[in-house]
Order: sequence, then structure tokens, then C-alpha cells
Amino acid sequence: MRSDPADYQLVAPGNLASIVSLLAQSPGEWLPIAGGTDLMVLYSAGKLANRKLVSIWNVPELRQIRAAAGELILGAACTYTDIQQHEVVQREFPLLARAASWTGGIANQNRGTLGGNIVNASPAADSLPALLVYDATLVLISARGERRVLYSDFHTGYKQTLLAPDELIRAIHLPRRFAGYVQYSRKVGARNAQAIAKVCVAVMGLIQADAIADIRIAAGSVAPVPMRLRDTEKLTKGKGINPALLKEARQSATREVRPIDDIRSTSAYRSAVLGNLVTEFLEKLVESRNINQALARWNGLSPDDAANEILPCCASRAWAQAVSAMRPFENEQSLIEASDKIWKNLEAVDWNEAFSQHLRIGERKALKDVSAQSAAWSNEEQRSAALTNQQVEQSLAQTNRDYETRFGRTFIVCATGKSATEILEILRRRLHNDDAAELREAAEEQRKITNIRIRKWLGK
Repeated sequence: MRSDPADYQLVAPGNLASIVSLLAQSPGEWLPIAGGTDLMVLYSAGKLANRKLVSIWNVPELRQIRAAAGELILGAACTYTDIQQHEVVQREFPLLARAASWTGGIANQNRGTLGGNIVNASPAADSLPALLVYDATLVLISARGERRVLYSDFHTGYKQTLLAPDELIRAIHLPRRFAGYVQYSRKVGARNAQAIAKVCVAVMGLIQADAIADIRIAAGSVAPVPMRLRDTEKLTKGKGINPALLKEARQSATREVRPIDDIRSTSAYRSAVLGNLVTEFLEKLVESRNINQALARWNGLSPDDAANEILPCCASRAWAQAVSAMRPFENEQSLIEASDKIWKNLEAVDWNEAFSQHLRIGERKALKDVSAQSAAWSNEEQRSAALTNQQVEQSLAQTNRDYETRFGRTFIVCATGKSATEILEILRRRLHNDDAAELREAAEEQRKITNIRIRKWLGK
């Protein structure tokens, strides 16, 4: 039986102060509604008990995503689309971004909110295991003020939470301290899209010296509330990964959960799948031991330190900052692919900043002071172009000057493996380029040089 709209009252105060004041006047009488993706299902089925609804949709304080120095702050009314599209979420909290992409279809993702998902308190919610492994903290607000609670404490039972009748969630805080972790998530359902999970997991781990330094395992659809598998974490932490540990972890995970039989699946199936997913993650963690150690260490640096360390590979500050912002990288190839993409989308001023840090071909002086590492790499790259012919030396020096007069910058060529004569021929040819064509060609040569230097840097 469908609901009658005449039986319901909807108000939209438009600001947070008015909303919490209304909730305080009649605690439990007014029900906050944002995207309405859960409530409208109940309404359509005639099962929405609350007759008074207060809209919190488009309240500015609840729709912001703000990256602070040590944490990411997500307003409770941020949609799944907001979450998926945010650059810091994508880079540092990929488990949450991935879960947001699993939730319903595009229409639901445009309307459904993270705060609504939390308050709805479904044990099968896609985003909640990610919040558990990221150590989320919730900020609850009422007319009495704000209070913080650990998200891990928020669910007290099936569809039960710590939220008081006069409170709503203002924001979700995620600490930004998981660089270098291997992150893994899986959703197992009847189909890939728009299906409630039979089992979903979010797992993170850090391996050091062939042992698990830290591990975080969370699962949904396996208990009355989304849960951390604390016993399995304790069992595996500090140990090396081997077949015996994989077996113990699988058994521990299946013992720790309390799945049920329902229309979507059986308890036995859910337990077995969960054990398989935990094992799959541990095997993935083993593979991460093969990561380049220089890259692993760099992944864990602060943004400023990471940018400064990789800067000699290219010498464009904008490039270095953008590359460091995309960490963590799993391997050399993923870093180089990201570097290429960033480099191609920079402005000409950023390209010229990198060009200015190169030594002239055949000389030991750059137009500007260069870093010791960059100068050393330049000398190494030009080794095969060492000048042995006085006529070639004079021609190269003069043509270098002609190039600088013509284009206003140092001639850039990937000199590795090229003789002085070959470089002189390239230089003479490029003097005939127009400004735009030469800028593109110089940028492509810089890209090649950067890739060579990244590989050298990772081999340190």
C-alpha cells in the first residue's frame, strides 16, 4: 500500500542551526532526510513511520569535502558521486572511492549520501567497511553542541546506533596516514551493479622485513553490524606470510563472523567467501614485498619531502608536487605512466622550468644553477657525446648559442646513447622548427630524460 503525501510534512530550513534547533524542540519527532534513497523506498511501500521530515539536502556545512594537514573531512551529506570524484579520496582512500562506485546506480550515487548510509545502519552497506579500516571518527551535532565518537563504536546492534534523537551526523573525519599500505576491497553479490552485497570486505596491510607490520580487516553482510575482524588481525600481525598462516587466517575469519541465512545467500556461503577473500588479500600482500624499496620508502614520505626528493628527475616543481600527490605507486611502471600524464598536461612555464635545469650539450654549465644530482645525471647522459673533435666542439657551441638566441632556452635532447655528431645534426634540424613545434619536441625529449632518471633514482 503506497503512502499518502497528505499524511507527511516536509520542511527545509536551509541552514544547520535551524535544523538542529528543530530537532531539539521535538526529539525523535522530526526525521532528517538528505538524498532520500532509503527513505523513499519505505515511503513508496507505505512503511515510512515518521510523518515529519526535515531536509538537510544542500546545507553547505554538510556538503563540503576538506583536506586538512592530517585528516580528510567529509560532510555527512556528501554524495557518492562527490566522494568518487574527489582527488584526495581517489588517491589516499581508494577503498572508499571504490565502495561509492558500487552503491546503486548513477542516480542513487548522485543522491545517496555517506551520512545517510551510516545512519541507515545496514550491515550490508558498501561504504561502511572502508570507514572501519580507515579509523573514521564521526562528529555528531545537536543544539547541545558537538561530540565525537569513533565510527567503530557507532553501531550498537542491528539498525541501532549511538545517535541521539536530537542529533545528526555533521562530518566524517579520516586520518591521512595510510601511505604505503596495500589496499584491497571486494564486493560479492548476485551481479556487479545495483545488488546488495552477499559479502563485502575492505582490507589494508603493511609489510616490513617480510612480516605483517599492520593489518586492518573489515567486512559487511557477515554480522548484525559492519565489523572489524580483530581476532584475525591479531593472529596475523607481526608474522611472515606462509601457507600455514594463510590456513589459520582463513579459519579465524570464518570463526569470527556471525552471518545469517537470508534470501540473498546462506551463512555457510558467506563464511567460506569471507575466508577466501582474506586469503586472497594476504597473497596480494606477499606480492607487495617485491615493490622497489626506494619506491616503498618514498611512498611513505610527507608530500613536501616526496616532491623535493623526486624533483631532480624533472626539475619542474609543479610536476614533482603532482606526482607525489598521486602516491602510493605499486611499481616503477605505474609511476612512469603517471609522470608522463602529468608532464603532458603541464603549462609551458612548467616545461621551461625543467628545461632551465639542464647543462648545455658539450658544456658543464646550465643557464641556471642546477642541483648536484641533476648535474651528475646530465654528465652521465652526455657521456657518449664526449667531444673529441675540435671542429664538432666549436660547431656545437655555436649552434647551442644560436638555439638559445632563437628560442630563449637551453637546447634539450635525450643525449643517452647519442654521439656529439648526431646531437649536432638534431640541433641544426630543430633550429628550423617554429616556436610551437619546438616546444612540443623539447617537451617530448624532457619526458624521455625524466623516465631515464626515474629509473636511475629507483635504482639508488
